[in-house]
Amino acid sequence: MHTFYFPGHIRHDPAQLSEPNTPLPAQRFHDPAERGSMIHEAVKTANLGPITEPADFSIDPIGEIHEYGFLNLLQNAHERMANEESSQLALPYTFLKNQIGPHRPRSVWGQLGYYAYDGASPILEHTWDVAYWNAQVAVSAAALINAQGEQIAYALCRPPGHHAGPNFFGGACYLNNTAVAAQWLVQQGKRVAILDLDYFHGNGTQAIFYGRSNVLFCSIHADPLYEYPYFWGYADEYGVGGGKGYNFNYPLPRRADTDDYLAALDNALDRIRLYVPDLLLISLGVNFIQDDPANKFQIPAHTLTTIGQTLAKINLPTVVVQEGGTMRDGLGRDVVTFLTALQGDANKTD
Repeated sequence: MHTFYFPGHIRHDPAQLSEPNTPLPAQRFHDPAERGSMIHEAVKTANLGPITEPADFSIDPIGEIHEYGFLNLLQNAHERMANEESSQLALPYTFLKNQIGPHRPRSVWGQLGYYAYDGASPILEHTWDVAYWNAQVAVSAAALINAQGEQIAYALCRPPGHHAGPNFFGGACYLNNTAVAAQWLVQQGKRVAILDLDYFHGNGTQAIFYGRSNVLFCSIHADPLYEYPYFWGYADEYGVGGGKGYNFNYPLPRRADTDDYLAALDNALDRIRLYVPDLLLISLGVNFIQDDPANKFQIPAHTLTTIGQTLAKINLPTVVVQEGGTMRDGLGRDVVTFLTALQGDANKTD
């Protein structure tokens, strides 16, 4: 199994925020740079296969998914905030609740509130550079599967991406790595299914493909009645227009256990088989395991082995894109457990 990884991700580290009068305390930002480094070290130690840096596919695949004005803000917000407001932190304090007119503010404060939907995703000095290269990580993994016929590739992305939509960001996500890779594969003539296995619903991915039939989206996650992102991820969201019937959500209640999760997985895999995709993308967040402090499920870590083995049986070329997982001692171990089960003993690198 080939892993793609951008070591420069450490340049974006919300955990290091120390500016006086920061609107939100640094501990709210649940994506410290150490999280990606910890997963990388675990994958390296497990010797699952080669680990390389991504190729540069340019901004074009990103621009296929995200709107120009949104990308412009991500690239320039930190510099504008430093010049206009003498601040090193670009974080909104007001948000667009309802779209009531066609006007987009020119102020950096206004644009932050226009494109962000929460206060957990600061734009720092190197945010754009790091987000850009992690989108390339995902495309590089997709390109390997597409061109060389390998069965599994792992995109170790950090920051994650599945909360970022076509023109919005939040949940520590800036660019939607999975969606960028999926669209790139569609342009190569592939039929793509996405399975989101994060504790929190992939609202950005859903928004991107909600009106489309050439990408199937299935997500197993905590019930948004009680958990982030609250306003998306309900079971009656099936898509719109030509995309109706290509979006399936499986929200699980608090204290859901292994049987609940595996039943939802079986249902999602039935949808995927009926879709007959050429390739599967898995948005992987190991934060649904009970050891992760972010969740309220009762699913032990060894369930990751069962999930990985179940997914291996569908025998589809697969790109795994890293999403969530709270910084904790067992984070890297849980990712390795899933990847090892997915690739199977026969394909395990000695």
